[in-house]
Amino acid sequence: MRETELYPPIKAFLEAQGYEVKSEIGAADVVACRGDEPPLIVELKTGFSLSLVHQGIARLAITDAVYIAVPRKTGRPFYASLKSMKTLCRRVGLGLITIRLKDALVEIHCDPAPYTPRKSKRRETLLLREFAKRSGDPNSGGATRQGLVTAYRQDALRCADVLRTRGPSKGSDVAKSTGVAAATRMMAQDHYGWFVRVARGVYDLSDAGHAAISTHFAETFEEKS
Repeated sequence: MRETELYPPIKAFLEAQGYEVKSEIGAADVVACRGDEPPLIVELKTGFSLSLVHQGIARLAITDAVYIAVPRKTGRPFYASLKSMKTLCRRVGLGLITIRLKDALVEIHCDPAPYTPRKSKRRETLLLREFAKRSGDPNSGGATRQGLVTAYRQDALRCADVLRTRGPSKGSDVAKSTGVAAATRMMAQDHYGWFVRVARGVYDLSDAGHAAISTHFAETFEEKS
């Protein structure tokens, strides 16, 4: 496939809307003009790429009406890429077009427009809650998600440390000693496999719990706190 195959459908689509269309004007692949309106620019590529986005952003120095266009394909990978590219285009103020070559169908997925992200108060609250609850700074920035020390993990380690010291204990006693209000529920859910229930409301450490305390407690609360 060549980029030139995308031009006839785009040209016909824009001409049907009253534009005069010409290709390869300066650095732009497609330029369309209509009356006294600012020019409309379309950058063509045979597939999504960062260089295509860079081209579109560069054309925004000329006009606000800039689109990037690629052939429409089938399959889940393409639709996933289309969704991601649509989000990116909206963030940088570009329009996005796909062209189905078998019947020259041109579809506009988003128009160029200033982007104002919609903030999520819930996500902000969760972020700040985790920040406030976490003791010290036990992780390295840029680390993978696996093995990260979260506030939940720190609370579980606090509960495990009490059990290591005192042996089997009631959940309410562990909660009082650690200040972890959800200690009983945390040990019952046993997300990490560290706890075993030995009687109603009474918990002890599993072998994995003993290993976790030996391996992670000091480095979590002392070395990086």
